[in-house]
Amino acid sequence: MTDTPLVSILIPYKNTAEFLPECLESILQQGYSNFEILAVNDNSADSSRGIIQEFAARDPRVKDLVSHGEGIIPALRTAFSVSKGKLVTRMDSDDIMMPDRLGAMVRDLQQSGKGHLAVGQVKYFSDRGISDGYARYEKWLNGLTATGTNFSEIYKECVIPSPCWMLWREDLLACEAFEPNRYPEDYDLCFRFYREGLICIPNAECLHLWRDYDSRTSRNSEHYAQNYFLEIKTHYFLELDRDPNRELFLWGAGFKGKKIARILQQHRQPFQWICDNPLKIGKKIYGVELSHYERILKPDTPETQVKTSNGSKTPQSIISVANEEAQREIRDFLHTQGWAPMKNYFFFC
Repeated sequence: MTDTPLVSILIPYKNTAEFLPECLESILQQGYSNFEILAVNDNSADSSRGIIQEFAARDPRVKDLVSHGEGIIPALRTAFSVSKGKLVTRMDSDDIMMPDRLGAMVRDLQQSGKGHLAVGQVKYFSDRGISDGYARYEKWLNGLTATGTNFSEIYKECVIPSPCWMLWREDLLACEAFEPNRYPEDYDLCFRFYREGLICIPNAECLHLWRDYDSRTSRNSEHYAQNYFLEIKTHYFLELDRDPNRELFLWGAGFKGKKIARILQQHRQPFQWICDNPLKIGKKIYGVELSHYERILKPDTPETQVKTSNGSKTPQSIISVANEEAQREIRDFLHTQGWAPMKNYFFFC
């Protein structure tokens, strides 16, 4: 490779002394060597900063920084503000890079050019084994990454692994980098990648080892609670994909459905509420009466609906049903109407 642009690696850390040496060694041993590590101390109370300083003393590519605030977003801003790379990536201080992660992503971006997002397959690891939930998420996420179709299911979960992406600095700036204060910050950034129309480069290679343990931030911080995810999903749906000329249906009245309903009401967004639970049909929740799901076939204002290729009227629908079998049944039902995902219906779980 004749052109070797500088890669800025942003690493916020807080109390990860147990894992930092292995993390840093995995970076320093990369085949691609033109990088800078911007390691930002986010108010650590353990020996983490001392470890960073030891590595910085032996390798000038490691930069010892202190966050200008508290929390991962201020730490990321601190790192990005002093970064110099043409390419930018993130790394979690408790994870491990595969040996060719940087090189593979640089090659992908050089071949594809601006407007693209390099991603890679990930693998969870843990001393105690990986739960079924994380195993399913890993399989689902890697399936999207293999085909570069990550944004096709963006309303379900975070479709870009937070410590395994890379892009051109100009593209990150166009996405507002780390300016917004919305948590979870990785999911919010994912939606901004989507908003700016970045194209995910397909990748079938495992580039990142993602550590799971009881005290990791995503397991314990309130910023990663379910309600934060639902607020981000609804915020961006209304901004990016909501068609105000089409009737909106909310499918499901469990915890997630109720939370989405409240958020829609806060945004003064009218909606019809549907489900298949006979104990809820006909009752009112938050002042909205629940109807049988077939109500979606009979919108109140058909003259405002958009027609599909077969001439049927199509509202938009947010689906909050979490059960996988029920999701398949709903998808099959909607497909019989000729309705398409990310146009007519959006799975929020």
